[in-house]
Amino acid sequence: MDTTARRGSDPTSRAGGVAGPGGTGASPAGTDPAVSTVGGETAQTLDRGLRLLHLVADAPGGLTVTEAANRLGIGRAAVYRLVGPLTGHGMLRRDPEGRLRLGAGVLHLARRAQPLLAEGALPALRRLAEQAGATAHLTVVEGGEGVALAVVEPSWTSFHVAYRTGARHPLERGAAGQAILAGRSGAAGPVSTAGELQPGAYGVAAPVLGVPGLEASVGVVALAPLDVTTVGAQVTAAAEAIATALR
Repeated sequence: MDTTARRGSDPTSRAGGVAGPGGTGASPAGTDPAVSTVGGETAQTLDRGLRLLHLVADAPGGLTVTEAANRLGIGRAAVYRLVGPLTGHGMLRRDPEGRLRLGAGVLHLARRAQPLLAEGALPALRRLAEQAGATAHLTVVEGGEGVALAVVEPSWTSFHVAYRTGARHPLERGAAGQAILAGRSGAAGPVSTAGELQPGAYGVAAPVLGVPGLEASVGVVALAPLDVTTVGAQVTAAAEAIATALR
């Protein structure tokens, strides 16, 4: 039950409030049942709207209103009431077949959140780059591709890979993307590749798991073969540290 609704069920308010001098019942400040009911309904509507966004995000082919209603356990009319404002704010859209899909407004919010993600990941990335002596990076999924969101180069090596922030690549190629794909099935272990994104480059990456709404991996890339056992443990530890920082 919503916390606001529970506050509205104070025993004094159920009995009509505390009697005033004239014997008239008056509810104490802050326990007006009407205000409590409105607050509870608002919280419930917000919760349903957020759940609807998550359902649509997890449905690659979109959802019909009927499917959304069944999954939310509410009526079609209630779903339509949610879709209206979410569409107006660009969070949802209807495709030509009438299926609900995420709107461009979600991308806008995601772009605003990216600097916060990068900032939260930087301490672990710096540590990883120094430990491995290789360029460390945080890669996130955007538009079905892997995008390097944050990159940190080691300070003590003579040579290292220059990896550009914003670089994109297919998820099927390179350790970073393959780690993200492995993370979708719950696999947390490191993934290693050689020469898939750049000839002569070696990569090791691990997925960032347990952060709602985020698909990402942490990895390193180097110009020489990497000890997967040692570096894999370092990469996995960095991924766990970043997940903890972002929760």
